[in-house]
Formats: sequence, C-alpha cells, structure tokens
Amino acid sequence: MALFDLPPEELRSYRSRSVEPEDFDAFWSATLDESRTHDLDARFELLADTGLTTVEVYDVTFAGFGGHPVKGWLVLPAGTTQPLPLVVEFLGYGGGRGLPHSHLLWASAGTAHFVMDTRGQGSGWARGDTADPVGSGPAFNGFMTRGIEDPHTYYYRRLITDAVRAVEAARSHPLTDAARTAAIGVSQGGGLTIAVGGLIPDLAAIAPDVPFLCDFPRATRLTDRLPYREIGNYLKTHRHSAERVRATLAYFDGVHFAARGRAPALFSTALEDETCPPSTVFAAFNAYAHPDKEIEVYDFNDHEGGGPFQQAVQLARLPRLLKG
Repeated sequence: MALFDLPPEELRSYRSRSVEPEDFDAFWSATLDESRTHDLDARFELLADTGLTTVEVYDVTFAGFGGHPVKGWLVLPAGTTQPLPLVVEFLGYGGGRGLPHSHLLWASAGTAHFVMDTRGQGSGWARGDTADPVGSGPAFNGFMTRGIEDPHTYYYRRLITDAVRAVEAARSHPLTDAARTAAIGVSQGGGLTIAVGGLIPDLAAIAPDVPFLCDFPRATRLTDRLPYREIGNYLKTHRHSAERVRATLAYFDGVHFAARGRAPALFSTALEDETCPPSTVFAAFNAYAHPDKEIEVYDFNDHEGGGPFQQAVQLARLPRLLKG
C-alpha cells in the first residue's frame, strides 16, 4: 500500500477536530473514584512449573472496573530480591495475555514486566482468561460498539479503568518500584497506554506504538479497516445515532488523554498503516502535553509498524527514563 494519508510534512502540524467534552475530567475522576471503592485485592501466585529458568512468573488477579476480576502476568528476572523498574504492558485488539513464555523481553532486560489481560477479548491472536460480565445493547461484531450510545456504558470505559487499576496492582508488589514505572503497548495497547498516561500523574514514561483509539472523527471516515470500521457498520443500521456515538467517543479519544500527558513519551507510527492511520497517531502525538516526546516513523510499513526494530529503540531509550 502506497502513502494514502496526509503528506509527511503535514503530519507534523496536523491537529484533530475531536471536541473535548466539558466534563471530560469530571467523568474520568468519577469513574476512577467509583472503581477505587472496590478493594484492589491484588493477588500474586508464583508459578512453579513454567519450564523457565531465567525468570519467575506470577499469575495475577486484581479488581478492575466494577470490582470485576482481571488477570495478568508479572514476570521478574530469576532471583530478584530488590524492587526493579516496572514496565506495564497493554495488549492489541482481540488478544489476551497468552502464555508466560511469550513475555520474556523486559525481564531479560532487567525490569519487572506486568502484562494485563484484556477483558472479554483473548480469542483472536492470543488466549485470554478475563471475562467481561457487563452486557450491552445491540452492537456490531467486535468490541468497538458495545454500549457505544452512552459513555457510561461504553466498553472502553471498563477497559481503560482496568488499565489504570493494572498499574496500581503491579505497583503494589514489593519487588516493583512504583517511582520507576513505564506503560507500553501496541495498537489497542498503545491507545490504552496514552489513556493511562493522561490519568496517572506520576509515570516515568509511556511508549505507545501505532496507537489505536485516537482521533475518532478522522479515523472512522478515513479507513475501511477493522476495528474502526465496526463503528461505521453500526451506524449503517443505527442511522440516527451518529451524534450520540460521536459524543460518546469523545470521552475515549486518545487526543484528549494526550493533552494531559505528564510523562516523557516515545511514540511510533507507520506511514502505510491503514488500521491506525498516521494522521490519527500524529493527532495524539502533536497534542501530547509533556515536552519530552519523540516519535519514530516507519515509512514503508503497515500496521506491523516498527515491530522488533521499535522494541530495540525502546530497549535503548526507556532504561534512561526508568533510572529514577
């Protein structure tokens, strides 16, 4: 696929037309306050039979949105006795936490690594173990339109709350250093990373790669690819719901979370990415509030983005930010 979005020189100045709700901060403050009425109840069970000798793996359960149990993995270098810098990772659309041996990179680099499972997903490219016990009204196949006509019922209200609580759970373990915490993720995980960066004031860094959930007004009209296309398909039949849907999505747009970003950030985008078009990524990057921000641009890549090359960039740059 050749370039299809704005010219590269225009991406650097592009600004989203997404309108921030007047009660954006109040909405998220109330949402998180409600979630914290439930005991975090973070439980870490050391696994004895992983077959791995260089890492120790904990099967984690904590209370997310509504007090619902959410799963995760905590992976530590074997023999860890002192608190380590912490990398919290959020996963791409359709995937779950998978198996522990899929998550060796960051522990191999000497950090604690927490991987949050994704409620209700985990049956696409990797297995998940977390249910979403909340139902919704009529929705198109997938997760993008579940409860989409009201921000209080929208699926991503639950998932973003889970992400905030995942950071809190990971930080509660005695072998993680809360003051040296980074959030990372690819695609949907990148969108959650940006949201967490806007909702948690004291992260050391964030690293969203080819992030999803950014600049909904442009994304939903520019690309025919799923998952954004789920929204258009929903509106094909719910013809009079466009305004309600637009109003809901504004509470979950990465552009508005980015405007509240308070940690150094390392973004990435790919100029041939039709799933998360580069203009939508630059919309969040250009809005990102912290002055210490960088973006890696992969000229000839689609949604695979930088892949292992971007991981190498993170391995080179995040340790500096995690020194404390």
